[in-house]
Amino acid sequence: MLQRILQAIVKGEAVSQQGLARVLGVTEGLVAPMVQQLVAQGYLTEAALCGDGCDGCGLQAACGSDRALRLWTVTEKGRRAAGRGRPAPV
Repeated sequence: MLQRILQAIVKGEAVSQQGLARVLGVTEGLVAPMVQQLVAQGYLTEAALCGDGCDGCGLQAACGSDRALRLWTVTEKGRRAAGRGRPAPV
């Protein structure tokens, strides 16, 4: 499932925890520890959100939600793992 998370982000299928849960057909509670494991192992990094406002941003609709939005990007290590198979344990 860890590789599927990486692949979903690389392919643009999902970038938020909620989106990942939807794509994977599981709960957000199950996705959260897996994402944290991928972050700790260097496969993902939390994306920095801009502080310059939302004009022209493709995430404008998502940022306007009442929930805190957390987005991840795949590191180079994660891209290699997503393309070859299961991420190696650290």
